[in-house]
Amino acid sequence: MKDCANYSVIGKRLPLIDAVTKVTGEAKFTGDLFVPGMLIGAILRSPYPHARILNIDASRALKHAGVRAVVTGKDTAGVKYGALEHLRDEAALATDKVRYIGDEVAAVAAVDEETAREALDLIDVEYEPLPAVFTTEEAMRPGAPRIHDHVENNVSLSLHIPLGDVEAGFARSDFIFEDSFETQCVAHCPLEPHISLAACDGGQIVLWSSTQGPFYLRRDLSLTLKLPSSKIRVIKPFVGGGFGGKREMTAGDFCAALLAVKTSRPVKIAYDREEEFSATRRRVPMKIYLKAGVMKDGTLVAKRCRVIADGGAYNGRGPMIVASGASQMTLVYRFPHFLFEGHHVYTNNPVTSSMRGFGNNQIRFADDSMMERMAKELGIDPVELRLKNVRRPGETSLMGAKVTTCGLPECIEKVAERGGLHKKRAQNGSGGNGRQALLRGFGVASAAYISGCKLFFEHDSSAAIVKLEEDGSVCLLTGASDIGQGSNTVLAQLVAEELGIAFEDMRVVSADTDTTPMDLGAYGSRTTFVAGNAVLAAARDAKKQVLEVAAERLEADSADLEIRERWICVKGSPQRGMTFQAAVSAALNSPDGKSIMGRGYYNPPTDYDPRTRRGNVSAAYSFAAQSAEVEVNPETGEVRVINLVAAQDCGFAINPMATEGQIEGSVSMGLGQALYEDLVMEEGQTVNASFSAYKIPSVRDMPPVESHLIQTIDPEGPHGAKGIGEMTLVPTSPAIANAIYDAIGVQIKSLPITPEKILAALKEKRACS
Repeated sequence: MKDCANYSVIGKRLPLIDAVTKVTGEAKFTGDLFVPGMLIGAILRSPYPHARILNIDASRALKHAGVRAVVTGKDTAGVKYGALEHLRDEAALATDKVRYIGDEVAAVAAVDEETAREALDLIDVEYEPLPAVFTTEEAMRPGAPRIHDHVENNVSLSLHIPLGDVEAGFARSDFIFEDSFETQCVAHCPLEPHISLAACDGGQIVLWSSTQGPFYLRRDLSLTLKLPSSKIRVIKPFVGGGFGGKREMTAGDFCAALLAVKTSRPVKIAYDREEEFSATRRRVPMKIYLKAGVMKDGTLVAKRCRVIADGGAYNGRGPMIVASGASQMTLVYRFPHFLFEGHHVYTNNPVTSSMRGFGNNQIRFADDSMMERMAKELGIDPVELRLKNVRRPGETSLMGAKVTTCGLPECIEKVAERGGLHKKRAQNGSGGNGRQALLRGFGVASAAYISGCKLFFEHDSSAAIVKLEEDGSVCLLTGASDIGQGSNTVLAQLVAEELGIAFEDMRVVSADTDTTPMDLGAYGSRTTFVAGNAVLAAARDAKKQVLEVAAERLEADSADLEIRERWICVKGSPQRGMTFQAAVSAALNSPDGKSIMGRGYYNPPTDYDPRTRRGNVSAAYSFAAQSAEVEVNPETGEVRVINLVAAQDCGFAINPMATEGQIEGSVSMGLGQALYEDLVMEEGQTVNASFSAYKIPSVRDMPPVESHLIQTIDPEGPHGAKGIGEMTLVPTSPAIANAIYDAIGVQIKSLPITPEKILAALKEKRACS
């Protein structure tokens, strides 16, 4: 562990750089923005899950007072978009067919929202309803209706990845375990909905969007609008949460831009809450079939995993989420033989795609649930079983992940110790008799995750500029997207530490495709690691320049100088120096008029092969474990999580308070996904498309969370830091599920674990006893 006493800014519990701006209401989100002459846009969505569009007549809408424009698929270039070229299957406005209830058909721009909504009702669309499929089983049947005509059996991706000899591994095993698990469809629930505001400015489209990746969004707009990227500027204002749901271009982004061009007026489109629930991306629900071979002493020998994922009507990032399952299954625990089969299936449901964890949550729920069952049936302590098989530093996984630093053993030991798992399990027994007042149980789960990856591009790069101002302040320009996770704060801390200035001397300009260097966006827990390394390189470049100026003034060698507390001096002779501000001012006011601007770039050293889907996808991997303690009411089936301990291998915590905040927020999300959250579908219609019907945890539902940061100091990370934003969510649901298993003595294998499922399990248990 690093000695944080040696640092003045990093490793400190500092408030977010924009905290005051947010709490005073000064922060401007996209919905707060207004441009003179602005029109309001709205989108017409399909009422059918599957239908052919025969004709669209917008004449009545165009005659309606206050309507300025209507666009349909015929007004577009008809270009399809998606994460990777071979997966592009979605048009921003439907041109031939609609494939789910909520699919975008047309858009209107009007003088106000009421007029725009009225105009939608005046657009006449003639549909030919087609047979629809709503489950993966229906969709994969021979002769099932094809959602995309070129895709047989509605399977857009099938993977078969054999590693080792899985059948030989099963034959050698003392015990075989087989089971099926199912995870549900979950909504992102950002408090800020998707909002876009587009305006034309001097031949350029300027789009303000609640996006997680402005440069990626510009790419998709350039593709679909058939415009050079230089003609499009994307600006990310403050964002009120994303969680993966704001990674992709939306119809709102596209239609706001197209309507702005057509009307020569600014156009804003804001999704309402029902649209958020029913027509934006959601977590990929999966059916996971798992088979494992194990020796008597608990040593894992072989695993087979088969995943069937409901992708909804379009690919989104679903195929890549399925494909990542093999890496996720092989990263946490060690075993020599593995077979992975994955299928991404089209249905006439809304599109499923990226959500915090990128499929890791689903895989880890299945895998750690099976580990818990193994421990129980083999008579081995669940903690000891995990420690026996857990990933260690310096190892390479079956899929080729090269693990440099790994604090997972320490994480498991910490949550077991602080959660009192050994002692409490011995006192509690397992499962009770189903009739006592409250049943108490304890569970543990493990997880691993990337720190950036090269799944979408051949690079995973970020660039930064550090500009020194005459008054001694510093401006950081970064393309990285702060979506509420605090990345601007962490990046500013890295610069301030390197330059020896105070945190309050920092200013950050971020996520503007015209004014900041490129960054791929907020996903894959990449920002601290990837953008952090780029920012650190830029800060070191600026530091080198300012020290050269000071060296000339102090008649010293720049290598002999250091900067501490805004003071540049000769090492060991603090009296021989000058202020940081004076050195910058001297450069700017010299005969050369030199501006000091540091430049930095970082692209992680990895060797991932997208053709084989094997290799080292990330330059560093973070690890975590969590333990949960629950009480179950056997009469009502209600579950209360009464304690949760989380340990996170974060490499080095640049800001421990922000890291703990990520953990606590993740626990809230994981709690909801374990016990409450489920998008209920009936014939393609989202039934519970509101916060009153879709339950998420409240403050009263949250357990006390005890966080522990295991600092392993990764050699590739900025000051040893690794990514943590998504990792912190992954172990929560399986830890809670395992605690419930311990409490009631029956394993529930589908999420969410509702009171109804618990009561049914207890009833069946009593019937069998």
